[in-house]
Amino acid sequence: MTLNWLTYFPSPARGVWHLGPVPIRAYALCIIIGIVVALLVGDRRWRARGGEPGVIYDIALWAVPFGLIGGRLYHLMTDWRTYFGEGGVGWEATPRIWDGGLGIWGAVALGGIGAWIGCRRRGIPLPAFGDAVAPGIVLAQAIGRIGNYFNQELYGRETTLPWGLEIFWREDAAGVRDPHLLDGVSTGELYKIVQPTFLYELLWNLVVFAVLIYADRRFRMGHGRLFALYVAGYCIGRFGIELLRDDAATHIAGIRVNSFTSTFVFIGAVVYILLATKGREDPDVIRRAWEHDGADQQAVAVEPEAEAHEEQELVALGAANGVGSVVRVPKRLMGEGETEPDAAAADGAEDTDDTEDADVADVADDTVVTDNTEDADTADDTEAIEDTEDTDDLTEEAESDVEVEVESDENADVEAEEDVDVDADGDIDDGLDAADEPETAAGDDTEPEAEADQQADADDVVDEDAAETDAEAETGDDSETETESDPDDDADQR
Repeated sequence: MTLNWLTYFPSPARGVWHLGPVPIRAYALCIIIGIVVALLVGDRRWRARGGEPGVIYDIALWAVPFGLIGGRLYHLMTDWRTYFGEGGVGWEATPRIWDGGLGIWGAVALGGIGAWIGCRRRGIPLPAFGDAVAPGIVLAQAIGRIGNYFNQELYGRETTLPWGLEIFWREDAAGVRDPHLLDGVSTGELYKIVQPTFLYELLWNLVVFAVLIYADRRFRMGHGRLFALYVAGYCIGRFGIELLRDDAATHIAGIRVNSFTSTFVFIGAVVYILLATKGREDPDVIRRAWEHDGADQQAVAVEPEAEAHEEQELVALGAANGVGSVVRVPKRLMGEGETEPDAAAADGAEDTDDTEDADVADVADDTVVTDNTEDADTADDTEAIEDTEDTDDLTEEAESDVEVEVESDENADVEAEEDVDVDADGDIDDGLDAADEPETAAGDDTEPEAEADQQADADDVVDEDAAETDAEAETGDDSETETESDPDDDADQR
């Protein structure tokens, strides 16, 4: 008997402390600490598998709230008499999760849905995510069982084993006495000695944690198989522990409902392990997924800034070059290799007398169109764009300007004088040909009168052309001395 009193370990005197009006609950602290530990372990394992650092915390924003709601709903369904039965605490106690009462099956099920939503938003495969966080989850469950110890709950049947747990009566400020009072303080009066099932589950969860770490390193389990191993391993321990518990619970055919749940979930987990893809996901695949997503987001963020910077450069360049208007043409409307806007800019540049350099060879898609261009230096940094509807019109106007400009080039005077020589010579040839026509016509039996008229016309043409040639020779260059000769002599020479 003395040995038993030395080896039994007592329950805590209380589970709630107060800092002024703020209650500090041991159960809530254990849940929070467990979540933090699970996230830290999960993030480290996710980075080791090639995942994006910190993404675990983003997905936890979905998984944790869903998990808490799911765990509470499962507890309410399987222990409904405590809340809604005769003498129950009522509906107002249903959201008080800090008082205890979270079912792991509901937490995993609904938390998995929240994790799926978070993974889908980030483009992450849910099985790979589950494998990374599985050891952390079971470790968090072990920490959470310490909160059951402070609440004097989840204990087993009475026992005389040396490691039995002492349960004491508690009393609150109103004088209510109950061993299950969460806000009460121990009176020191022993209620009974029971199986410490919370401790059994805590130790079992630590064993499962170690098995998961070993199996993952030894067999490189992936594609959700490690998460399934966690579920199967937990179910084995939970099934045995449920057989030792004696607290209030829902029974089916005399068997606690959690025993049925453990059996069915275990079978499903084993089937998944057998059918899922063997091996582990390639770290490069996971790494490329989040790196590609990050690059896309960066490109989307930079593109508006680049466009704004481009427009500012175009406006500044247009102002420096005397641009009257700047028109944008989307690049998608211009075929690859098309340089019509560049040609238009180059041809338009030739319209000014001061244009000395029209370097438009490197401009691929964009140009600056202006009606009063004074300097058309459109180097590589010029990227003005025209509207599609105006492209053809601008090109036609530029071509027309080129034709007009050709006639007013630096050698316009010389070319005009050469044209005069050609015209004069051509007219003289026409006159001589006309003078020879009477002889040809005579051979063809033409009328004498027609021959006389043609001869007269030829003489007139020769005289007129000779007169024009003499007039222009007097005012023209010395290079046109051939036109000063007598028309008759020219005709004889020809």
